[in-house]
Amino acid sequence: MKFIADFHLHSKYSRATSQQMNLERLNEWAKIKGIKILGTGDCTHPEWLKELKEKLEPETSGLFKLKNSNQTYFILTGEVSCVFFKKEKLRKIHLILFFPSFESCEKVNKYLNLYGNLSQDGRPTLHLEAKELVKIILNVSQNCLIIPAHIMTPWFGLFGSKSGFDSIEECFEDYSKYIFAGETGLSASPEMLWRIPDGRKIVLISNSDAHSPEKIGREANVFEGEKIDYFKIIEAIKNKNFQDLKLIFTIEFYPEEGKYHYDGHRNCNIKFSPKETKKYGGVCPVCNRPLTIGVLHRVEILADKPEGFVPENVIPFKSLVPLKEILSEVLETSLDSEKVQKEYLKLIKTFENEFNILLNVKIQDIEKVSGEKLAIAIEKMRKGEVIKDPGYDGVYGKIKIFGEKENQKTKIQGLLFDS
Repeated sequence: MKFIADFHLHSKYSRATSQQMNLERLNEWAKIKGIKILGTGDCTHPEWLKELKEKLEPETSGLFKLKNSNQTYFILTGEVSCVFFKKEKLRKIHLILFFPSFESCEKVNKYLNLYGNLSQDGRPTLHLEAKELVKIILNVSQNCLIIPAHIMTPWFGLFGSKSGFDSIEECFEDYSKYIFAGETGLSASPEMLWRIPDGRKIVLISNSDAHSPEKIGREANVFEGEKIDYFKIIEAIKNKNFQDLKLIFTIEFYPEEGKYHYDGHRNCNIKFSPKETKKYGGVCPVCNRPLTIGVLHRVEILADKPEGFVPENVIPFKSLVPLKEILSEVLETSLDSEKVQKEYLKLIKTFENEFNILLNVKIQDIEKVSGEKLAIAIEKMRKGEVIKDPGYDGVYGKIKIFGEKENQKTKIQGLLFDS
C-alpha cells in the first residue's frame, strides 16, 4: 500500500495563517488531496496542544485520528525557530520536530519554555543554539526526530545565504549524527541538493509548510508498506534500506515556483539569475543594497557536482503543479473563480482525490470528464513540459503549461495521447 504524508504545516495559532487551519478542516482537505498522514504542526503551542489532546485519539503506535473519523492519521509535529550567534554571526534556523507521544511533547515543551514564549506563535522563536535543541529533545526521548526545515531558504534555512551554514557539522557539531534528513523547501528540488555534499548524505523529504487548508500537500512524501505507524515512519526517514516501510518518492513544487529560487529585490522589481547577480557584484542596480541571494545561487556556491548530477540509490521525486493552478490556466480565469471551483469539485468527485488525478488517472479519462485542453495540460505537466518564471525575494514564481501567445487550438489538434 502507498501512503502520502505531509508532515510540516501550521495551525490557526501561527502568524499569517488561516483560521481554517483546524483539525476538522485539515481532515476534510486531506481526503480531497489524497493525504493519509498529516502533521499536526505547532505542537509546541499550549492552546493548540490542548486542542489536539481533546480532539485526537490514538489509532496506532504514535499516530492519532480525529474522534469519530477514520480518514486521516495525524502525527505530532511542530516547527521552531532557533536564533543564536555562532562564529560571530546571527543565525536563524528553522527546525521541524517529530514526537512519538503527547507525553514526550509536553516534556520537551517544559524545557523550551525557558528559551522563548511558546504562547506567542505556533512557530516559536527560541534563543537557543540548534545543537542544544537537539540535545534537549533527544534527552527526553530518542524516538523524537529533528529535521532542518526548507534548508536552502535565505533567512531561515540551514544552508541559507543570510544566516545559514555551509555544512551540517558546522551547525550541529557532535550532534550532526542525529540529523538524518532535511526538508527541500518549495524553492529547491532534490536534483539541486544532490549537487551539495550534505545533500547527498541525508534523506531529502518534502512538505507543504501550509498556512491554509487548500495548500496542504503542495509538497509531500510517498511511502509504501503493509502497515504504518510513527516508529516505522521515523525509521523509513532515517534508513533508506528499512524493509517494513519505504519512502519511495517525494512530490515537489517545480522549484522555480518557490519564493526564493532566483536572486533579487522585490521592492526594486529586480530579479536575477546567479550569473546576472555576479555581473552586478551582488548589489541591486536600483537601490545599491545587497541583493537577496536565492536558493539556486546558494546551491551553486556550495555545489561540488555539476548540474544534472544524480547519485546512486537516491530517492526519486516527481514535480507537480496543483490542480487548481492548472484549471485556472486552462479555463483562463482566476484560482478562486466559480468556474475553477466547480470543475475542481467535479474532478474530485469523479476521480477520488487530487493526487490521483495529477499522478495516476489516464489522460483519456480526464479528457472524457473535463475536455481535451485539461487532459493535454496534465500530460504536459507530468512530462515536465512547462514554462517557468522563477520566484525571487519573497515573490512566488509562475509555472505555465501553455505559452501566453501559443495558438492552443492548433497545438491541441497536433497532439496525440499515449494509449
